[in-house]
Amino acid sequence: MFAASKEDVRPITRERAAAWVRNLGEHPHAWIIEIQGACAGEIRLDRVVQHDRHASMAIGIYDSALLGRGFGSEAIDLLHKHAFGSMGLHRIGVRVLSYNKRAIRAYEKSGFVVEGREREAAFVNGAWHDDVMMGLLHHEFLGKSPANLLSDRSSGYN
Repeated sequence: MFAASKEDVRPITRERAAAWVRNLGEHPHAWIIEIQGACAGEIRLDRVVQHDRHASMAIGIYDSALLGRGFGSEAIDLLHKHAFGSMGLHRIGVRVLSYNKRAIRAYEKSGFVVEGREREAAFVNGAWHDDVMMGLLHHEFLGKSPANLLSDRSSGYN
């Protein structure tokens, strides 16, 4: 589901695995999703723009046996709490291939809304696929309207 064709996926080597862990360790907003002591995936915020207070999210659960058990949703919720809390972000965006219905449902469940579609943006396994663009705003995460946020701010809420 990473917009890669099957023939482009190379076997993982010890060197590639070490480079992946090193890259995640150097990324300022990336975390490994660990389940029962084992690495199950990753979640990260990319393209963080402090001035505009937005970022894009990427997540991957690598063991298909763990899909549909809520681990991704839990990781997304933790990321949202951090991003909208201590990081002070206003918006998080995510892009997902249109055929990845499981991910789209998980993103919608966590509050993301579909904002658009980039038609035939990815060529995967010999076919073109649309990219669905989704976003979540701070006040949507809090479950408040923008007007309520303004009144909260005047009473000292941030």
